[in-house]
Amino acid sequence: MLKFDPESYLAVQRGAVALAPEIRTAVRAWLDDGGRNLFFMGAGGVNFLMLPAARLLQTRSTLPVHIEMSAEIVHSGSAHLGPGSLAVFPSVSGTTKEAVAALRFARSRGATILSLTSHPSTPIAELADIAFSNACADPTSSENFHLQSLLLALAIMDARGELEDYDAVVAELRRLPDLLVAAKQAFEARAEALAIEIADEQHHIMTSAGGSWFEAMYYGMCILEEMQWIWTRPVHASDFFHGTLELLESDTSVFILKGEDEQRPLTDRVERFARTVTERVRVIDTLDFELPGLSPRARALVSPIVLAAVLERLSTHLERVRGHDLTIRRYYKKGDF
Repeated sequence: MLKFDPESYLAVQRGAVALAPEIRTAVRAWLDDGGRNLFFMGAGGVNFLMLPAARLLQTRSTLPVHIEMSAEIVHSGSAHLGPGSLAVFPSVSGTTKEAVAALRFARSRGATILSLTSHPSTPIAELADIAFSNACADPTSSENFHLQSLLLALAIMDARGELEDYDAVVAELRRLPDLLVAAKQAFEARAEALAIEIADEQHHIMTSAGGSWFEAMYYGMCILEEMQWIWTRPVHASDFFHGTLELLESDTSVFILKGEDEQRPLTDRVERFARTVTERVRVIDTLDFELPGLSPRARALVSPIVLAAVLERLSTHLERVRGHDLTIRRYYKKGDF
């Protein structure tokens, strides 16, 4: 497989799952100490990777959960942020300036800070009250952060008596790293063919729903736009019929990312319509991957993670066929802006 080291990949994802006991202990201590609400406050695309877990809590737990942009909350504040708040900051580098500023702001309001970083010797990790680190890089970070935030959500629900079989769910998640390698291998040929097919296309509509929607947002902005300079239009499947459908023509590219949670019918509806208009409907469906040993509930929970894993293979082949390295940036090094 092109630019893929299974052992290194497994080390990252197994490392993420291995944090489950420590995350569980930290969550229980925070709740026992009067924890009252949760804030996801990362900056940029990495915060998208927290949102399937945030949505899980919003729909399955009565704990108040808030989603904030680091760059905004330092200006607006929040009446809900203060003592008893747990503010979660994910960052690969641990140095993102907007996140550091928001972290300092949250600390000044009395919140407890929990960081998820690749390295412990970074500002975000060192400023945190609770710091978890698991070495990762761009090609492995999405699954890493998806997993850690899912474990955080499950631990909260477990501690609050809102999840009866935490141990069984986590036992299934321990199987996931090997299953993700198999999913990548199964998708490899299609990833290469799809990269060749879209190499010269400049505009894509990218849609999904449920937990998988956040992966669609992330992939459109952080990979296709940031790393390949390709225009994308991420739109939630439920919003597709409130405007975006009018953009479709026979050659419009529509990517539909399908997961297995209760919102799947929304993506089914988009696919049914899109196929009546355009010849360029590209469906990536987690049901196409075997994932032996995972229950239907676990498959629904990990759908965004499976999509992240296989989309990385598409990114790698796009990089090759377009002659555009994923690390190339035009403006990031031009100074402060």
